[in-house]
Amino acid sequence: MKDLLIVGSGPAGISAALTAAARGLDFLWFGSRELSPKITQAPEISNYPGLCRASGRAFQKVLQEQIGTMELEIREERIDSIFPMGDYFAACVNETMYEATTVLLAVGVSATGTVPGELDYVGQGVSYCATCDGALYRGKTVAIVSTNPAFEEEVDFLVGLAARAYISRSYAAVDTPNAECIPSFPRSIRREGGKLLLTYADGERAVDGIFFLKDSVSPAVLLQGLDIEGAHIAVNRDLETNIPGCFAAGDCTGRPYQYAKAVGEGNVAVHTAIRYLKQKKES
Repeated sequence: MKDLLIVGSGPAGISAALTAAARGLDFLWFGSRELSPKITQAPEISNYPGLCRASGRAFQKVLQEQIGTMELEIREERIDSIFPMGDYFAACVNETMYEATTVLLAVGVSATGTVPGELDYVGQGVSYCATCDGALYRGKTVAIVSTNPAFEEEVDFLVGLAARAYISRSYAAVDTPNAECIPSFPRSIRREGGKLLLTYADGERAVDGIFFLKDSVSPAVLLQGLDIEGAHIAVNRDLETNIPGCFAAGDCTGRPYQYAKAVGEGNVAVHTAIRYLKQKKES
């Protein structure tokens, strides 16, 4: 049982991991060794203390060097879902479960957003994990939405299971045999006659299930029961969510979307988690 799971490798997640390591917590950190793509996209950073007109690439390099110096491990595994288990949390990564007393969500804000109706049918035809749920649709009709070439292996896996597949990609890819490639994403999802009816730019398709293969999913999907305000996780000044033991930091908690704000919140959230862990031990 770990003390803490940190989800996300942007500035908030990095700050949280550095603080957790400095305070001696037993934690796991999930994200990408390349860190957040938003960091590298910045042409110039001029309002972060200690950095004078640094590029995003330069900032990324400094952060990676610091992570290496601290010997911090980033697990490049995508968490599909997190379940509150009373006194602890269980995070699902394909068929592996990780357990911790607390969780810190530093997942940023998804650029792709959600399709109208998507969240209404999570677990009822809408899935985000090919490995977890693919077998449920063997010999059936599925739709696949992929936003990263890294998911092509999962696309192939699903096509191999399904009797028919409709694929929408946000990138160029070789046509997949035995599947129909659709040049647009679904515009809406609704249930009709036991099927999910997806509306595309060129018409509708009826499917048994739809898989969204995204770099990140909505926090409301990642951890069901989480209070969401608009596109953000609702937190108090201590970065506590409505679920005891779950904290959030960075862009996912709301504007402004700035590095300095995210770094500060990552630090505060870990200190709140430390206080929570202490209270748990004393009770």
